[in-house]
Amino acid sequence: MSEIALVALGSNLGDRRALLAMARVALSILPGSRLAAVGSIEETAPLGAMAQAPFLNQMVALETTLPPRALLAGLHRIERALGRVRAARWSARTIDLDIVRYGERELATPALTLPHPGIPQRDFWQRELAELDALLRHAA
Repeated sequence: MSEIALVALGSNLGDRRALLAMARVALSILPGSRLAAVGSIEETAPLGAMAQAPFLNQMVALETTLPPRALLAGLHRIERALGRVRAARWSARTIDLDIVRYGERELATPALTLPHPGIPQRDFWQRELAELDALLRHAA
């Protein structure tokens, strides 16, 4: 049975718009997955104290049969394929993919917390979540 996972995409290195597009394609071809809705792209200031370029952010609704941990592993593979190097926390990156929500599931493990604990502190995620929720309601 499939569920809707809301996945945040962010990029602040390289051709940010092209990297978001490549990530969307890669997400759409994950096993048992398809893009159900795609939100707007928004430029935001980086989080944390490191000086770096602004991010382009976007959120997508991914209908998937992958369980949360398998989806997370798929996101990490996509990040690596698109040149993501995990350096210091909050550092610049070619692509960052985060599971923000996975249906109504709640999960707390060292590798994955659902819903994502950063939602309350990221106003751009709150806007993106509202936009996707409206798109998904309209499509139903």
